[in-house]
Amino acid sequence: MPVFKWASSMNVVIIFAIAAGFYTNDAQSTVPPGERAVKPYEQSNENAGAKPMVDRAIFDAFGGMPGIAMLSDHFITRLETDSRTREIMIGSDPVRLRRTIAEQFCYVLGGGCTYTGMDMKKAHADHGINKREFLVTVELLRDEMIKLNIPTSAQNKFLAKLASMHRDVVQR
Repeated sequence: MPVFKWASSMNVVIIFAIAAGFYTNDAQSTVPPGERAVKPYEQSNENAGAKPMVDRAIFDAFGGMPGIAMLSDHFITRLETDSRTREIMIGSDPVRLRRTIAEQFCYVLGGGCTYTGMDMKKAHADHGINKREFLVTVELLRDEMIKLNIPTSAQNKFLAKLASMHRDVVQR
C-alpha cells in the first residue's frame, strides 16, 4: 500500500467530498460551490474517455478516493504552475477541473465513481493542446504518482487506459 504525504490542504477535503459524490453537476442541479456555470451537455460515464478497470486492486494502490483526490489536486497544481503547461490552463475553471479530474480518475481506476464532466474532445476544444504539451502533461502526472508512492505497475496500467484520449485531447 502506498505511503502518502498528506497535506493539510482544504482543496483535498473539497475534492474528496466532490469526487465521493456529495456534489453533482447535472442539468437539474445547481453549480457546485466555487465552479463557473457551463453550457448544458449530456452527462455519461462514456465521457471519461476510457472504460473502468475491473481490478479493484489498482484503485486501492492509488490509495482509494483520498489518494485520488490528493493526486488530482497535486496534478492540477503542477499543470497550472509548470512553464510548459500553464498557458493551456488559462481560462480553465480550476475548481471544476479538480472535481472532474478526481471523478474521471476514480471512474477509470474502477472506484465506482460517476464521471460528470464533458467528453474529452469538448473539454479540450478551446485549449489548443499540441503533442508536446500532451506528453508533458503525462510526464507531470507520472511525477505526481511517483511522489505519492503509487506502484509503477499501477501507474502503467492507469496511463495505458488514459493513452486512448490522445486523439481527442491533442488539437494541433
